[in-house]
Amino acid sequence: MHDIRLIRTEPEAFDAAMARRKVAPVAQAIIGLDGVRRETISRVETLKARRNAISKEIGMLKRKGEPTDALERESSGLAAALEEAEQFAPQQGRAVQEALETLPNILASDVPDGADEAANVVLRQVGQPLLPNFVAKQHFELGEALGLMEFERAAKIAGSRFTILRGELARLERALGQFMLDLHTREHGYEEVAVPLMVNAAAMYGTSQLPKFEEDLFRTTDGRYLIPTAEVPLTNYVSGEIVPEARLPYRFAALSQCFRSEAGSAGRDTRGMLRQHQFPKVEMVSITHPDASAAEHERMTECAEKVLELLGIPYRRMLLCAGDTGFGSTKTYDLEVWLPGQQMWREISSCSNMGAFQARRMNARYRGADGKPAGFVHTLNGSGVAVGRALIAVMENYQTEAGGIRVPDVLWPWMGGASLIGPG
Repeated sequence: MHDIRLIRTEPEAFDAAMARRKVAPVAQAIIGLDGVRRETISRVETLKARRNAISKEIGMLKRKGEPTDALERESSGLAAALEEAEQFAPQQGRAVQEALETLPNILASDVPDGADEAANVVLRQVGQPLLPNFVAKQHFELGEALGLMEFERAAKIAGSRFTILRGELARLERALGQFMLDLHTREHGYEEVAVPLMVNAAAMYGTSQLPKFEEDLFRTTDGRYLIPTAEVPLTNYVSGEIVPEARLPYRFAALSQCFRSEAGSAGRDTRGMLRQHQFPKVEMVSITHPDASAAEHERMTECAEKVLELLGIPYRRMLLCAGDTGFGSTKTYDLEVWLPGQQMWREISSCSNMGAFQARRMNARYRGADGKPAGFVHTLNGSGVAVGRALIAVMENYQTEAGGIRVPDVLWPWMGGASLIGPG
């Protein structure tokens, strides 16, 4: 959500910022809507003031025994006009709100221009892509050959884009999630939080999933939503609150199941478990002072990178361009891992600084040292990392020529010491 005062005072700059997002000029239209709203509010206040004044005059005249017919007629007319204005004001407020909530966040100045992912910038690469001296298999080929990854049975039970993991692969996925969560909580200063997997519409609105991305969500019959990421409940932890400045930053981490309809991905990644309706993910969320959010963004991304470094998986950090940056983000880093089976880099983590965009929607503020509300907090979120995609990366990067999977030594404590799944 945007600050209407910024649009009023710097309409040209706002339109220029939206142009980077391929949004046509909107400032004057919003200013016009807001002008009508403000005029209506002013009219309501004027009518109320006149009504109160008339009431006093009528009381004085009655005490003097003087006629009050004219004032009473005026008061009756004012009541009708006031009722109409009071009904009109909320409508105008909603019109301004609806116009603002459809607009994406303003991009940071160092976000490169570009229409799509082709314009993303590789900032750094750690490790070299694995090029084994045998034909590398994709994760689903490995998993099915081991008898530990089943798609047909999952489809029989739940439909497409679901997977059943069995035995040591199920344990490996669990080990990855536990390893990540323990790393972030024990070494990176995040507090573990167990979150609801269903939230109300207000929570979805607060983190900008609604109304724009409703088709990507699963909705229950009672109007709640399955979370697409733990970002939603973690960020909404401070919704509607004023947080003491001294308490910031909050740093939360959660390992949860996530649910996405994948409405816009028909025909993409239909084989395997790269794009699922349900998947586990470790999510990191930070709630910070505005002055600290840029540094927190770097810190959060480094925490996600540490996961991949310890797993020994080649990765690269990408700075997303304007056309590939998410709706609510002012700046996003993606981490991509190398998948030998696909011979491609694939995204495994996305770390975004949302600035005050979500906080305005949630009305989440901080209180300064003087005890007065000082402004909106900044919110950040990042995958630390997607567990299912980490499983894919481990399977493909640690596969053996015989079709087995070596277990990274950092995961041995969660695997009962097992160092190999399947044949060596």
